[in-house]
Amino acid sequence: MTSSLARAGQWFLESGIQERNGGVARYYRADLERNHPVSTEITGYAISTLLYLHSTLKDERYLRRALDAARFLCREAWDGHVLPFETHVPAQNRFAYFFDCGIVVRGLLGVWRLTGDSEILQVAISVGRSMASDFAGPDNDYHPILKLPEKQPAERDPLRWSRTPGCYQLKAAMAWWDLSEATGDSWFRELYDRALETELRRYGSFLPGHPDRLKVVDRLHAFLYFLEGILPRGGEKRCAAALCHGIRLVTQYQADLVPEFERCDVYAQLLRIRLFAGWAGVTPLDQEAAAREAAVLTAFQIDSDDPRTHGGFYFGRQAGRWLPYVNPVSTAFALQALAVWEQHEAGREPVDPRRLI
Repeated sequence: MTSSLARAGQWFLESGIQERNGGVARYYRADLERNHPVSTEITGYAISTLLYLHSTLKDERYLRRALDAARFLCREAWDGHVLPFETHVPAQNRFAYFFDCGIVVRGLLGVWRLTGDSEILQVAISVGRSMASDFAGPDNDYHPILKLPEKQPAERDPLRWSRTPGCYQLKAAMAWWDLSEATGDSWFRELYDRALETELRRYGSFLPGHPDRLKVVDRLHAFLYFLEGILPRGGEKRCAAALCHGIRLVTQYQADLVPEFERCDVYAQLLRIRLFAGWAGVTPLDQEAAAREAAVLTAFQIDSDDPRTHGGFYFGRQAGRWLPYVNPVSTAFALQALAVWEQHEAGREPVDPRRLI
């Protein structure tokens, strides 16, 4: 595999972004030389990333780190009742996010598939059931945020996508699809299918969604979550049409907004969804656009003598200036996008969409 993948993998192992208890920090602030506190969502993403690195680099250290992260989530974050976004804050100031729960479930199921650990599977099932019951809203949607410990919905804000129900939640709903495969329980599959139907009806209003052009870039990232969430049924007619339409939309908006703000994760997510849609026969791969996105992505990776940053990927670039956030999710998406692009270029077998981080 490429040196880019190996360097990114080394960053996950040696940067200190994963703490001794297994939890993973939201990001590293290069200007302040410190990590932001641990997040359960980022820890869930890190599990999926570490498992992907284990499968591609054949290094047992990544599996051990994934197990550490899974145990943190199962034994320190999940208390059998709620999964807070952060565990270091006082209990009365905690929040739970629908989206984060889905990311955690998908990471835990990845560990369970490799280890058969029944504790991890049971926590994944419990969190998946909590997503369906605790977050259920009045209009056949799901509250994005609950205030803890009372599990009351937080106030919604239509100008902040993460505080409003929307099509981006479909990526979290993929957890139900995965749980259905893991357990054989068709109820989980029905939950995913209902979420898919809802989001296919309303995704058209998500972009641009904000008068601030920089915020539109943030919404491109969230909209790509929707496209990723379609993948389990990507070959079906309506889903394929939404994928094609969505890829065109993001490409157009991104090209317009690049001089002002570029997010690493947007480039990586767009490249991944192009490749997966091409492999699924949904739409022919735009080879020129994919090659351009891969080339731009490589510029976000950091070369440094400092192990806290070396191999990681910057979160973004604003008006040509790097922002000082070395981000685990940006790094995860980028390392996978570049590795999957390399597989395509080498003519190797398509990647299983279930391995999508």
